[in-house]
Amino acid sequence: MLRALCFSLLLCSPLGAADKPNVLFIAVDDLNHWVGYLGRNPQTKTPHIDRLAKMGVRFNRSYCAAPVCNPSRAAIMSGLRPGQTGVYDNGQNWQPVIDPSKTLTTQFLNEGYNVYGAGKIYHGSTHRDAEWTEYFEKSGGESKQFAPGVQNEGVGGIKFAPLACEDADMPDYKVVNYGLEKLSAKQEKPFFLAIGLVKPHMPWNVPQKYFDLHPLDSIQLPPTQENDLADVTPSGVKMAKPQGDHAEMLKSGRWKEAVQAYLATISFCDAMVGRLIEGLEKSAYRDNTIIVFWGDHGWHLGEKEHWRKFALWEEATRAPLIFVAPGVTQPNTVCETPVDFMSVYPTLCELTDVPIPSHVKWPSLQPLLKDPAAPWMQPAITTFHLNNHSLRSREWHYIRYANGDEELYNEAADPYEWKNEAANPQHAAIKQAFVKLLPTDNVPELPNNAGGGGNKKAKNAKKKSQ
Repeated sequence: MLRALCFSLLLCSPLGAADKPNVLFIAVDDLNHWVGYLGRNPQTKTPHIDRLAKMGVRFNRSYCAAPVCNPSRAAIMSGLRPGQTGVYDNGQNWQPVIDPSKTLTTQFLNEGYNVYGAGKIYHGSTHRDAEWTEYFEKSGGESKQFAPGVQNEGVGGIKFAPLACEDADMPDYKVVNYGLEKLSAKQEKPFFLAIGLVKPHMPWNVPQKYFDLHPLDSIQLPPTQENDLADVTPSGVKMAKPQGDHAEMLKSGRWKEAVQAYLATISFCDAMVGRLIEGLEKSAYRDNTIIVFWGDHGWHLGEKEHWRKFALWEEATRAPLIFVAPGVTQPNTVCETPVDFMSVYPTLCELTDVPIPSHVKWPSLQPLLKDPAAPWMQPAITTFHLNNHSLRSREWHYIRYANGDEELYNEAADPYEWKNEAANPQHAAIKQAFVKLLPTDNVPELPNNAGGGGNKKAKNAKKKSQ
């Protein structure tokens, strides 16, 4: 209690560099709301993430800035929404439109922190070395030692298969090793340690033991409704692409196998998170390190006849968010207020007394960390391509597409979004209230350069020019 009280007092007064709390920043790729503490899928097994959730504040309704890796990560790391930068999809290079002075890591470097990174923080190999004290990315490639009996790797573009290898052979294991090395080392400065886990991103290839945790004969498909797209707008159907992945999956008869593989890959991710948390708890920094855990977006596995992210419904936009801040958060606290990840940047700055740069306009979550029932007026906003937006309140989910198509779902009564209420005149006032909160003055999309730039491209371009 004394340590927690001292830490709380530090957060309420100006801090010297030596006194500032550390940050363990854990990013996970393609992890939707199939984690135990959210209760969306009872088959999932995430004991370590669930334990982390009980250590602080878990946001039960947390939403990404964009349902795609590149814009989601560029937004959370820059404090700028897709509509402010033009970064809406994976093939757009964020670096020319996001000045190094604006990034989250730069703020911590400027305040005397050592800023370490490993794995996938930005999309692909697109970090800029000057914004990090050190970055570890030499974690090796994916194992292709398939388990005995594997006939083919998945269905079409949905790739999955168990592996005949050990955890230590996986790239994420080596990324966590880097984090453990930093946590066990003597640090002369406060540190910001960013660990980016790739799994459960496809391919859903993890050691066989994780598949064994989810026997195929026990797998239940996610709740779906026949003809679910019948009342969905043409814009929504276009995003769903029901004749693509979903039609191929139905034809294959392997839907349950795909669900099993995703659950298995989540379980592997959970084991890696467990290693990190255990490493922190054994370290000298356990009592003065803030933990933030987040997934970059959600994922569909046949809901709305859709697979992958790339959509604005609940499955694609909702992802885990957990904060543990010694002296600020109370254990096992649940916040039901819908929030989006644009608040992560200002929250970390406020918790560490790092100045929030003027371009970051989004509210800090600190009031909700202290009191999960505190007033919060901002809806959770997600954007996918120019002028397609999702706005989420506690009860309602409003989707507005660029051509004016609308969808409205009553989340309290219809959590799987089976009934589009947008045409119901009784809800006109609800829609109008959301319309007033739509992002405006969104900039055009950047050109697609099929890779998003990055250090490797910059180095190759430099070689060609020499």
